[in-house]
Amino acid sequence: MMIRALAQEMTTDRLLNRDETVVVGVSGGPDSMALLYLLLELNRTEGWALRLHVAHLNHLMRGDESNADAAFVAAACDSLSIPCTVDQRDVRSACGFESLDPAGPDRPSPGGIEETGRRERYAFFERVCLQIGARALAVGHHADDNAETILHRILRGTGLRGLAGIPKSRPLSPESSISIVRPLLSLTKAQLRGYLVNAGLTFREDRTNTSNEPMRNRIRNLILPQIEAQVNPQVRDALTRLGLHARWLDEFLQETVQRTFETLVISRTDRSLALNADAVSRKSRVVQAELVRMAYAVFGLGEQDLAFSHMMAVLEILADPASGKQVQLPGGMVVQKRYGQLWFSLPESDSRETIASEIAVHCPGKTVLPVRRLEIECAVKDVSGEDIFRLRRSGRRPLPSGFAGGSPMEEYVDFSAVHPPLVVRTKRPGDRFTPLGAPGSKKISDFLADEKVDPRSREHVAVLCDQLGPIWVIGHRIDDRVKLTELTRRVLHMRASKLQS
Repeated sequence: MMIRALAQEMTTDRLLNRDETVVVGVSGGPDSMALLYLLLELNRTEGWALRLHVAHLNHLMRGDESNADAAFVAAACDSLSIPCTVDQRDVRSACGFESLDPAGPDRPSPGGIEETGRRERYAFFERVCLQIGARALAVGHHADDNAETILHRILRGTGLRGLAGIPKSRPLSPESSISIVRPLLSLTKAQLRGYLVNAGLTFREDRTNTSNEPMRNRIRNLILPQIEAQVNPQVRDALTRLGLHARWLDEFLQETVQRTFETLVISRTDRSLALNADAVSRKSRVVQAELVRMAYAVFGLGEQDLAFSHMMAVLEILADPASGKQVQLPGGMVVQKRYGQLWFSLPESDSRETIASEIAVHCPGKTVLPVRRLEIECAVKDVSGEDIFRLRRSGRRPLPSGFAGGSPMEEYVDFSAVHPPLVVRTKRPGDRFTPLGAPGSKKISDFLADEKVDPRSREHVAVLCDQLGPIWVIGHRIDDRVKLTELTRRVLHMRASKLQS
C-alpha cells in the first residue's frame, strides 16, 4: 500500500520521471535508508526503472562513528549493486575552527556547524549530479521534518513563505538545473521506521540526534512532545496543514510578484541592486515584503537566515520619506534608501567582481570591460556564398579571407538577423536562448549546467545581447536565430579577448 501511494504521489506531483537517473543522498540513518529501499521497490514492483546513484558525504564530525556511517553506506550499496560516491569534508575546519574536540573551548556554535554542513553537503550532491548527468537529487525528509521546520520558523519569526514549510521539489540552488526532490514528505518518521523494521532492513543511528543542541533538536525532542502531551496530540498534522495552505497562497503570490520584480530594477551589479523605491512603496505590504525577499535572493544568500523582522525593518525605511537610513541583513547585506531608490549592497571584497548590469557594445568597434579584463571586438563584413559554404560546412574553420582566429572566444553570425544596439551583461534569472544545434530553447542556467560549467563560475559568464535577447553566451555558444545560413551575405564577427596587463 505504501509503495502504490508513493508512486501515485510522485506521478501527481511530477517529482521523478520513470527511467530517470537519480542521485540519492544517503546518510545511513533510517530516513535516507528507507528512501533508498522504497525507490528500489518502486523499480521492482511498479516498473519505474530509476537509475539510482547514492551519494554520501562524511562530515568528519563524530570520529570513528562518521567513518563507520560512510563504510555502512558503501557496503549497503555494494550489496545492492548500486553505484555510490563517498567523499569527506572537515566541517569544523570549514567553519574556521581547528579543534576536533566537541568539548574544546574553541568549538563553533552548533547552528554554524549545521549550516556549514548543509552547504557542503549540497555542494557535494550537485557535483555528483553534474558528474553523472542526473537532473534530480532525492533526499529523505519526511512529514515530521516538515512539521518541525514550520514550528521552528514560527518561533524564529517568519513570513508566508517560511510557513509553507519544506517544498516537495525545488532547484538545488537558485540557478541550478538540478532539482532536489523529497518523495517522503507525506510519510511520518514512525511509518518509515516501521517499514524498515518489518522488512528487516538495517540502518545507522546518529547519537547527536538525542542532543538538545541545536534548536532544531530541542523542537524535536522537547517542544513538540510537550505540545502533543499537553495541548494538541495532532499538532504535527495541524502544522502540516498550515504549511499546505501557506504554500498555495505563496505560489499565487510568487507568480504575481515575479512579473513585477524585473520592471522595478533600476541598476544591477554582482554585488548591488537598486529598485524603484517609489514604485515599490505603492504596492501592498505583502508584495513589498516579497520584493525585498526576491532582491535578497538575487545574490544567492541563504534565505533561511532572512527572518520576517528583517523584511519589516526594510519596509520601515521604505515608508520613511527621509533618505540615507539603512538596515543590516544577514550575510553582510546592507539595504539603504537613497534618492527614490532602494539599494541592496554586499560588503566590499577583493574576491567579488563589480560588473555593470549592462555595457553598450560598439558595433563595429572595440568595447573594453575593465573589471572583467576583457575586450570585445565587433566587425561587419560582406562575404561570398563560397565563404559561407565553407564556414557552415566546417564550423569556424576554414575562415573567410580577412578574418583570423577561430576559438570559443570568437563567433560569426548573420548580421541581418541581429537587432542592434548590442549590450553585454551578466545573465539574469529566467534568461533563455536557443543554443546553436539544440532542438529548442532553454534557460542559460540550464545550458551552463549541461556544459558542466562550475557553479561558482556561472554567475560571471558574460552574455552579449541584441534587442531581442541573448545572441552569444560568450565563450560557450551562439543563439540559433543568428546562425549563418546559405543566404547570409553580411557577417558579424565577434571576438572576446583578455586585456593585456
